Amino acid sequence: MGPKKKKKSSGKKKVSKAEQLRLQKEEEERRLKEEEEAQLQAQQEEAARLEKERIEQEQMENLEAKDQERRESELAELHSLEQKFLSAQQWKTDYRANAKWERYLSCDGSPDPTVLQEINTFMSLWREDRNEDIQLVMEKGEQVLNNLLHQKYNGATEHLLKTANMYEDSETGNMQAVIKDKNVTFCIWANLKKKVRFKNHVFCDVEHGFDLPKSLAVSNVAVRILHTQYDHVSPLWLQCQSVPKLEVLDSEELTQRSKDNVEEPEEEKKTDREEPSMPAEEEICSDERKSASSFKENSSSIAGINEAEEKTEKKSEILDVPSQVQDPLRQEKTNEKEEAITDDNVVDLQQFVPVGGVYHIDALQLPPQVKQIKDWNMVELLDVGLEAYPYPPEEAEEAAYPPIHISLRLSDHVMYFEDPVIARWDPAGQQWRTDGISNVTYKNQEKSITFEMDAFYTIALLQDAHCNMLYRAWELRPTGVDEALLRVTTVFATVQIQIKGHQCMLSSVVVEEKHVLSHVTGKWTSPLDLRAVLKKAGVNIFPGEYSYKYVSVNKKAPLAEVRAYQQMALVASAFAFAWSKWNLEAGQEKVVFKVSEHIKADSVEDKDWSLYMFNGQKAQKLKITETSEAFSEELEEDTEFHSTLYHMLKDFASKEAIDKVEAASFLFIDVVYQLLLAMRVLTYS
Repeated sequence: MGPKKKKKSSGKKKVSKAEQLRLQKEEEERRLKEEEEAQLQAQQEEAARLEKERIEQEQMENLEAKDQERRESELAELHSLEQKFLSAQQWKTDYRANAKWERYLSCDGSPDPTVLQEINTFMSLWREDRNEDIQLVMEKGEQVLNNLLHQKYNGATEHLLKTANMYEDSETGNMQAVIKDKNVTFCIWANLKKKVRFKNHVFCDVEHGFDLPKSLAVSNVAVRILHTQYDHVSPLWLQCQSVPKLEVLDSEELTQRSKDNVEEPEEEKKTDREEPSMPAEEEICSDERKSASSFKENSSSIAGINEAEEKTEKKSEILDVPSQVQDPLRQEKTNEKEEAITDDNVVDLQQFVPVGGVYHIDALQLPPQVKQIKDWNMVELLDVGLEAYPYPPEEAEEAAYPPIHISLRLSDHVMYFEDPVIARWDPAGQQWRTDGISNVTYKNQEKSITFEMDAFYTIALLQDAHCNMLYRAWELRPTGVDEALLRVTTVFATVQIQIKGHQCMLSSVVVEEKHVLSHVTGKWTSPLDLRAVLKKAGVNIFPGEYSYKYVSVNKKAPLAEVRAYQQMALVASAFAFAWSKWNLEAGQEKVVFKVSEHIKADSVEDKDWSLYMFNGQKAQKLKITETSEAFSEELEEDTEFHSTLYHMLKDFASKEAIDKVEAASFLFIDVVYQLLLAMRVLTYS
């Protein structure tokens, strides 16, 4: 029995091996067949892909060739439209000339801020004027500059303090007065009784107050809080920093590059060589940088820190082109040369800006008081004039002289989106500093701030100039004939600006679903004045020359960005534009935005938007939508390239829309362009 079982087991092993070999063979044949089929399929797919690419390449070459064929005619047509910028420039030139003539005819005694001789004459005459009435000083203060104005305020303060005993408060026996106008709040307190229990005081009309150390409470001292809505000290820092002057782009320059968008004319190269010398690295330009440089031809410079020149710019309404509208290489090279502020106590005014004016807080020597002897009022005259009261005294120990406690009621006319930084002006260093100020408490709801100072200072409340950048979204849409609405949404606020003809108007500022700054809304003004009003109110949506250092910007080539603003302005009477998330993915050389033909004055539905890409020389309509999963430069089906955004839109526009574009006012176009370039929505969104 044993051997039979052994034989049977051996037979099973032989069958199993044969079966295994057969299965392996079949598996190998199946694998080879599948590999052959996969290889064949891959070859077919590769052939199909190559054929598709060949067809697409052929189609692309045909589109490129077609675009090149009509390029000259399209640029000529665009050039014709851009003549409206020249018309706007001529209108502004005539406006300035007419304003100057009307000023000459008015003969009202006020100096022309553009004529240095008139300013000097005015200042000399008023310096010699002995009328020291504080009301007159405040009224005339609107016309004068920093040095003379504060000299006159000191004279008026001295005159008022000499008669302080005539204005004694019935409760404390001390003198206090508050005088206000739209630009200045003048608070004065005189320590006539020298009682410690009256060492603190609140000016009821304005809710500014102070709490003096005991040593001052028994001294012959007066305290003045002079709050000016303007800021005449910060420009001194700009002078010391030798901040480069801004370049001005005249409308005339906008038409200089239409016939050739790639090559730089010899005249332009010569102009660039005649400009101040640049680092060798900056001379290494791409073709697009060469094209972008044509925007700088014949540019002039402005000083921007002198109030008189600032008024001139307001009249001219010529928009300053921020100097950071240049390629990233130039920004980085310029940044390498800038000296960083190493002292943590020094405020960088490129990053922070004073908001709400300047507070000059002074301790003054109380001058001899008027004495009445019978029918005579007699006062001792001192040659020294108004003197500051030294606190703390020189070479004094800090521990022996406690700080001064100050409380300020902040204006309802300014917005602080973050806790403000309090800084003091350092006359020696010509800079704002944060040392010497402590125990700061800011109450947002009450709009008040309290702090302590180790001496009497000129102080300001500063806010990050870029707290409203980057923008979360923006939209520009027409609302009527030569009318449009520009809306910018930031982290803290939504700002709406209405455009009509040659003016614009702040229509609303909404913060936390509440309308704010009603005192500056609803007033028609120029784009330049609107920028000044919003900045003064603490709502800065206009990037500065150095903003790129403090905000992670979506860098864009100047060729694409500036030309996009120009051509958007040219068609803004009939087309709406808006922010696209794909602009960030498009790279530096291209900009992407949403566009919709918009004839009716209502909101734009999501389904009406289309995506367009533009690099300054070529425009195309994209196949993707705002909700697509990934960015793609693939063209929308049955679309072509065009040399200009205007002609790209023209392919899909109605006759009514094109008629509106051609009939749009040159002044309306100019205002739209100024605002877009000032906000730089394609870079700071």
